[in-house]
Amino acid sequence: MSVDLSLLPILETARLRLAPLVAQDAPHIFPLMRDAEVMAFWDMPEMDDPDLIARIVEGQVEEMLAGRAVYWAMRELADGRFIGTCDLSEIDRRHRRAEVGFMLGRDAWGQGYALEAMQAVLAYAATMGLRRLLARTHLGNRRSDSLLEKLGFEEEGMLRGHVLRDGERRDCRLFGLLL
Repeated sequence: MSVDLSLLPILETARLRLAPLVAQDAPHIFPLMRDAEVMAFWDMPEMDDPDLIARIVEGQVEEMLAGRAVYWAMRELADGRFIGTCDLSEIDRRHRRAEVGFMLGRDAWGQGYALEAMQAVLAYAATMGLRRLLARTHLGNRRSDSLLEKLGFEEEGMLRGHVLRDGERRDCRLFGLLL
């Protein structure tokens, strides 16, 4: 299945515009992914290689072209400032489910942007016919856990030793939401 990226939705909220990710967004994502605090609860550590980030973004664009995901660049409506990304990934149309994710720069933390963006993503997921969403957080990521709970996600279990990062196994919490 091939998707025309120009047909993917641009989502707008009171303060944000979520536009499908393009390769040209990589330089905006690079500062987030090189920040150790932003990446503290990700499957991979911070990265200081802009070419690697560009390849990651190119891979995400390829996933969108294949219809397996939608990744959005998150920008403030007022001035167009890039503040992060959010997504629907691992889209499984047969079982009508997908995984959600989000990443914000530290200067955007604590302002309700992730909640606002994810509410728009959940509404879009429902219009796509998806009926189950899941999310995974690293143990100790209280901010993301709290956000998911505000969105109505319920903790469904613990994935023990799910991620190998920096030579250590990390536990992850699994959250689910039925739409």
